[in-house]
Amino acid sequence: MNRALLALEDGTVLGGEGIGTEGVSKGELVFTTSFTGYEEALTDPSYNGQNLMFTYPLIGNYGIQGENPQSDSIKAQGMVAREVCSSPDHAKSRESLDGYLTRKDSRGIAGVDTRALTLMIRKSGTVKSAIAVGDYDAKEVLRLAKNQPPITEKDLVPEVSTEEVEFLGGDGPKLAAIDTGIKQSILTNLRDRDFEIALFPHDVAPETIDSYGPDGLFFTNGPGDPKRAKGPQEIVRSFFGELPMFGICFGTQILSLALGGETYKLKFGHRGANQPVKNHASEIVNITAQNHGFAVDEGSLSETDLRVTETNAIDGTVEAIESRENDIFAVQYHPEASPGPRDNEEAFFERTVERLGGR
Repeated sequence: MNRALLALEDGTVLGGEGIGTEGVSKGELVFTTSFTGYEEALTDPSYNGQNLMFTYPLIGNYGIQGENPQSDSIKAQGMVAREVCSSPDHAKSRESLDGYLTRKDSRGIAGVDTRALTLMIRKSGTVKSAIAVGDYDAKEVLRLAKNQPPITEKDLVPEVSTEEVEFLGGDGPKLAAIDTGIKQSILTNLRDRDFEIALFPHDVAPETIDSYGPDGLFFTNGPGDPKRAKGPQEIVRSFFGELPMFGICFGTQILSLALGGETYKLKFGHRGANQPVKNHASEIVNITAQNHGFAVDEGSLSETDLRVTETNAIDGTVEAIESRENDIFAVQYHPEASPGPRDNEEAFFERTVERLGGR
């Protein structure tokens, strides 16, 4: 393996073993607590702009199967692991994680103390970072880590949104999905329920959506600070009170901002497959998959049309909202999982079907 360096904006520089191709990957260093699902995580568009660290100590055990990618390429800037398995053992494995990263022109670092790094992030918050694989000077890598803009100043959605309208067919109600970085598993769930889906770019004009004649609007997951996604917010305001609207993750934040709420950056975010969420009506707690670094400010919704229906059982952050007067609901977690538990999958997607008069 090649030599590799991980530099953090606080001046920390760690050495390790490089995986994937030579080069430098800059981004916010975040961690996920999922034991498995590394292929899904690396290809999740919501990780655009971030170096993804896995807290589970051995990654790559079952190789790459190619069955569950969430997009057409690796979207995380780079990855960090304690150890990467070089000889995966699984009947469906097509290649090793190292080979996959190389083929996709991506990179990562192994052999670092991910436990210590995770504890540091939990204490101090996420940090800007740079991963360098190959013969790089430590001072230069540190400079690259420090000098990049924070994630709140990056326009990440345009990098993962479709550039043209995509008509995906279907025999049911027409659903206009505003693509800010949609995961493949979300699309699969919607298509399995026979929606006639049109996938629109994040900056599409409301008039273009209107000409499609949708029965409802869907706001997808996505990367970065939702406040920078002005186009989707304008779409919400344009159709507010006229069409049902639904959202997942980033979409929850977009709906909240557009209707008068506020969002804020979490200290280290929720990323993993074991986040407990409490439903206020039933008082049932479900375990959810999550991947977000921003959240809705609950207090900011008091004068809006929205109310909170679910909260995180650990830190009390907003996990679901719905309209008081209009047909709108959204969840901050990922009901489709991929990776993670699917406790809420059926409830969310079937509720969407019911609201739009589908099968």
